[in-house]
Amino acid sequence: MEILNRLGASYPGSIRQLCALKFGTPYQLLIATILSAQCTDERVNSTTRRLFEVCGSPQEMSKMSQEELESLIYSTGFYKNKSKNILEMTKVLLLRYGGEVPDTIEALTGLPGVGRKTANVVLSVAFSKPGLPVDTHVGRLSLRLGLTREKDPVKVERDLMSWVPPDRAGGLSLRLILHGRSVCLARKPRCGLCILADLCPSSTLV
Repeated sequence: MEILNRLGASYPGSIRQLCALKFGTPYQLLIATILSAQCTDERVNSTTRRLFEVCGSPQEMSKMSQEELESLIYSTGFYKNKSKNILEMTKVLLLRYGGEVPDTIEALTGLPGVGRKTANVVLSVAFSKPGLPVDTHVGRLSLRLGLTREKDPVKVERDLMSWVPPDRAGGLSLRLILHGRSVCLARKPRCGLCILADLCPSSTLV
């Protein structure tokens, strides 16, 4: 809990403010999160700014051909798979849910191309529901801080959710990501600048 509180003080703001992806609706966040795989948030935001002007809703997206969508998201990489997943996901969303993004982990992960990490992003950021996305930063920092011994993202999520208050789960994930990008770097952590150094079993200062 001390780690949670220190991260909260160092990276203040609401979950939506902490989320680097820009969006207007849950559907747009879902699209942006799918596009963020193997791509920087800056590149995704640049792409979705143009993309959502053309097709920012499921109804508009359903009218796109795969070739048209590929040309709009090309810069995010893996554009063929991403465009296929987005169009299939949108089709199911319209058929099953009337175009409304569902707000349960089971329903979200039942959509084509939507994994658990993406579903947790949408749950926590768009719907303010308990959800703890585990990306490479969250996994790495959780191991270094001794919060888990697991490397599998689902098991890491389980370990973190066993103690973090549900309403702070999404915030913990986003703050670990921010800390991992700025301080606890993958190759050479900056322990001298870390506000968690005295609590961290991996710190070079302990």
